[in-house]
Amino acid sequence: MDERKRYDQGLKTRREVLGDAHVDRSLKNRTKFNEPFQELITRYAWGEIWSRPGLSRKTRSLITLSMLVALNRNEEFRLHLKAALSIGVTRDEIQEVLLRRRRGLRTARFKKVSSLLLPPFPFLAPLR
Repeated sequence: MDERKRYDQGLKTRREVLGDAHVDRSLKNRTKFNEPFQELITRYAWGEIWSRPGLSRKTRSLITLSMLVALNRNEEFRLHLKAALSIGVTRDEIQEVLLRRRRGLRTARFKKVSSLLLPPFPFLAPLR
């Protein structure tokens, strides 16, 4: 696949996972400085990695949530939590990932992650 096709595939996948509003906002906020980064993310992360056939999107999403918790990336966690729910990841699947991650996290960090599951995701509150 050439770079243009990979970018187009990446943009399609990115929209399907993160939603049009987020992608449009990211593209609208491009600058000369961050435009190459946006293109790289779209082409490589979304056009290459997220578009591979080896794992389902749900599995990729659960792996991403686990990694973002471990890396303390709260804003990205919220974004990918919303995306996970939109592509069919269930509350129970998210709970299992977080319970598994709990084993490797300090209590304070786990409490912070749990608090991120409150509004705008009140139906996940029992995870807390």
